[in-house]
Amino acid sequence: MSASRAPDRGFGLPFRLTLGVVALALSACDAPAPKPAFPPPEVGVSILAPQSIELKDEFNGRVEAVDAVSLRPRVSGYLQKVAVKEGDHVAAGAVLFVIDQRPYRIALTRAEAQFQQARAAANLAQVQLARVKALQAARASSQEELDNASGTQVQLDAALRGAAAAVDEARLNLSFTEVKSPIAGRVGRALLTVGNLAQADQTVLTTIVSQDPVYVYFDSDEQSYLRYTAQRSDAGTRPIQQRPVRIGLANQPDFPYAGTVDFLDNRFDPATGTIRARARIANPDYRFTPGLYARIQLSGTNAQDVLMVDDKALLTDQDQRYVYVVGADNKALRRDVKVGRVIAGQRIIQAGLQAGDQVVVDGVQKIFYPGAPVKPVPLAGSRSLTH
Repeated sequence: MSASRAPDRGFGLPFRLTLGVVALALSACDAPAPKPAFPPPEVGVSILAPQSIELKDEFNGRVEAVDAVSLRPRVSGYLQKVAVKEGDHVAAGAVLFVIDQRPYRIALTRAEAQFQQARAAANLAQVQLARVKALQAARASSQEELDNASGTQVQLDAALRGAAAAVDEARLNLSFTEVKSPIAGRVGRALLTVGNLAQADQTVLTTIVSQDPVYVYFDSDEQSYLRYTAQRSDAGTRPIQQRPVRIGLANQPDFPYAGTVDFLDNRFDPATGTIRARARIANPDYRFTPGLYARIQLSGTNAQDVLMVDDKALLTDQDQRYVYVVGADNKALRRDVKVGRVIAGQRIIQAGLQAGDQVVVDGVQKIFYPGAPVKPVPLAGSRSLTH
């Protein structure tokens, strides 16, 4: 018996294939359309142009007094009086301390009495010598008597000069009991009070520092020193010892005070690689107190054209600094650069860029790889720096 087959009912294979194709087409029409690609990110760019600036070096320093004295007495004795108020400004020669004068007055009186005795003895010897000379002329005295009288007169004259020197010394020691300021300046605190023993040339009574003018000492690095030395042959360029400087204190963002470099040491410190320099500045209002921290701005060169970019545009790859620039096809390209100092937030570019380059400043974090497409937007308010 043969198997029976269902009737085709008029729907053959070609018809069924047609239905399948139609079904696939309908399902394709119902599928969602593919999403478009993301637009390139916007980045803020700065178009580089040469800027004429005057480079200045900045150093850290300390204010020091031109004159400073640790005041010690020249004679020993008990302190009798403190004749100055601590912290006062005093003139040169002002009496600051008084040591008990009574022992030194007694010593002066004794020396004056001994001087009177020596003078009387010297006068008597001179009279006796004159008498012996007269007798010798009359052949009534021997040569031995004349020699003795002459020798005595010479000895007593020498004793008189010694007594006179003792009087001068006693008078000088008495004057030293008044301890005076050798310089004009400001007095520190009194380190000894009344009734204490002051030892000559040992005990420090107080300190005095001059106030106007003052020095500001600072250390210059080798590169700056060599650059200034190389400029000394340039026309109109003064050596560092004669250069004007600007000075500011710790609470001042700028450099409001003017001074002049007046000293440069004769050797470098090999431990730090620096050389000590000094600026002199007027201080009529006593604003600069010795020991204060100060910032020194020294004119480095005449005005020159440089390329500068915002410091936040710089990226670091190990020890290499680089930036992104926008190429002709609006792709972010990496450029390795050699950088210089920072001035007002702008970094000097010494090598790696040229005028006209579009440097990415804002949106650097949107660039995930070199060659990524970007949409450059020039930054508004680009400023030309003069420093």
